[in-house]
Amino acid sequence: MFTEGSLLYFDPFYFKSGNTAKPKYFLVLKVTGDQTILATLPSSQDYVPSSQSIAHGCVELAEANFNCYIFIAGQPVTTQGWSFPKNTFLYGHQIDEYLIATLTDIYPVEGADYQIIGQLTANEFGLVKRCFTQSASVKRKYKRLLAEGV
Repeated sequence: MFTEGSLLYFDPFYFKSGNTAKPKYFLVLKVTGDQTILATLPSSQDYVPSSQSIAHGCVELAEANFNCYIFIAGQPVTTQGWSFPKNTFLYGHQIDEYLIATLTDIYPVEGADYQIIGQLTANEFGLVKRCFTQSASVKRKYKRLLAEGV
């Protein structure tokens, strides 16, 4: 279930705050031991400054403390050729850690509680990790974890 580069889909995903549950994609960035994973929740919400064009890949605006990786709708990103149905954004400041035990407790059954969409291609996953490791807006501890093995 939790392999680096895996793209999952939860319907619903229960946010840590406990206030919200909604369908959500989930990208595993790093598995840290057998206890936690580092992940980001892709979003269709576009918070890219209007002065910046929307193109597939990394956006780093250091002066605005803004970082994201953009997947353009319809452009295949997994080894199986799957693509997001809408432009989708991974925001560096939204990377977070999740306890594996908690996730497997809440979502025990593949196909019912979650779906494995696929694995990002090695090139795509490398570009996502590079985008985050070179960003000023990503927490240092996350950059160190992501840089391991790059």
